[in-house]
Amino acid sequence: MKTNKEAFLDYLLLEKKYSQHTVEAYLSDVASFEVFVKESFDQESIDLVSYSLVRSWIVFLVDQNISNVSINRKMASLKAFYRFLLKIKCIEVNPMLKHKSLKTPKTVQVPFSEKELKDLLAVIDVSIDFEGVRDRLVVEMFYVTGMRRAELIHLMVKNVDLSSNTIKVLGKRNKERIIPILPIIAGQIDSYIKERDGLESLIDSDYFFVSKKGLKLSESFVYRLINSYFSRVSEKVKKSPHVLRHTFATHLLNNGADLNSVKELLGHSSLASTQVYTHNSLAELKKVYKDAHPRNK
Repeated sequence: MKTNKEAFLDYLLLEKKYSQHTVEAYLSDVASFEVFVKESFDQESIDLVSYSLVRSWIVFLVDQNISNVSINRKMASLKAFYRFLLKIKCIEVNPMLKHKSLKTPKTVQVPFSEKELKDLLAVIDVSIDFEGVRDRLVVEMFYVTGMRRAELIHLMVKNVDLSSNTIKVLGKRNKERIIPILPIIAGQIDSYIKERDGLESLIDSDYFFVSKKGLKLSESFVYRLINSYFSRVSEKVKKSPHVLRHTFATHLLNNGADLNSVKELLGHSSLASTQVYTHNSLAELKKVYKDAHPRNK
């Protein structure tokens, strides 16, 4: 018979369809709480606990200088676990019911400017080898599609359709969506495919983006690639694939795109997730308003 944690694992993977990475994070947080309860209160099971034990863990984590953001993530894992136990009628009262998240500072993601994108594309030498062609296309794909890092890594060859200039990506919770490709990079995609097909070995041949050895790219490799290139042209603190996704959304909104359309392109389930990108477009709107309104002349 499966333990509650094993059943919780199946629930997250099969019913909620969370990614392996997300599931591992949830289980790790639950396991950490279990260790704390056992060591601090000599209690073997965390199935039946009071909120006072959760509060004790929060105090312990704060004393360990764990950030509020990280603590909130751990609490979210516990919430999911106890909601599941309530769902399968293993408990009658959810100990996390009245929990309130710790306050966290609001951070503003600063997107890359159009000039930084232009400068970056100019420094990637596509005439040298396969890697130059691939690296430029990786940057372009992030910027012109707004896809997530995991979506780019898991993009399949069969899902890149140059006849319709579209790509099909598998997003969070295994949700598929179609993203249009700008004609301007269709030629780059074609060039990359020729370079890719010319590799001596294609071990992970189903994946669109591969290394020089024909292997699927890793998340850390893609992060380092973006960070390294943007370090040449930008002094921004954060230089990551997610900032490129943020840049995609911000530039679309700055140029008049409809918020709901941007939501669909990004693969968000609700407008609330997309609205975090509007502060930059609002700043641009204020500038246009200030420069154009007669009362400001």
